[in-house]
Amino acid sequence: MLKERTLPAGFIAPCLPTKAQRPPSGDAWLHEIKHDGFRVIARKDGAKVRLYSRPGNDLTYRFPRIVESMARLRPRSCIIDGEAVCCGDDGVSSFDRVRYRRHDASVFLYAFDLIELNGDDLRRDRLEVRKATLASVLARAGHGIWFNDHIEDDGPTVFKHACKLGLEGIVSKRKHSPYRSGRSPDWLKMKNPNAPAMKREDEEDWGKGRWR
Repeated sequence: MLKERTLPAGFIAPCLPTKAQRPPSGDAWLHEIKHDGFRVIARKDGAKVRLYSRPGNDLTYRFPRIVESMARLRPRSCIIDGEAVCCGDDGVSSFDRVRYRRHDASVFLYAFDLIELNGDDLRRDRLEVRKATLASVLARAGHGIWFNDHIEDDGPTVFKHACKLGLEGIVSKRKHSPYRSGRSPDWLKMKNPNAPAMKREDEEDWGKGRWR
């Protein structure tokens, strides 16, 4: 009988977007660029910094640039949700650069949510409040962490421009939504059908079907 895996202390499972066929419209939503990298939950507790993957694996040793910038943040403690990214020569995030580990020292974090700050659990706060607080926390952050800004405009228009730029897609989020671990209907993702991420997913699905 397999033992149930124990998650590390201080780890909070990330909020996951739900796939959608079309971006939402209206004032209730904000839209973020979806970057092609590794999901990371970054935790600072005093002088100690830990980076966790989506399922809770320790990534601290892999991304020194993020660790250094987290350690320099002014708050005593914080938990930040974001995407570990490394850009190619064209300035677009490249998943392969992160996956194959040839550029670990150059990987940085696009931070898009703040879960905890100085011992205060922020998960019940509205998204727009958490993001405003995050922007303030990162105002003097080093080059290892960048604030993933959002756009308050028509969703389909934002998605169209993201596709034209060759980006992976967008994530649309309800402004007033709390932070919930697991799949959320308040976060919707739309992927560029021509992005490398879509081709990669198709190949992975084909491989799974072939070996079942």
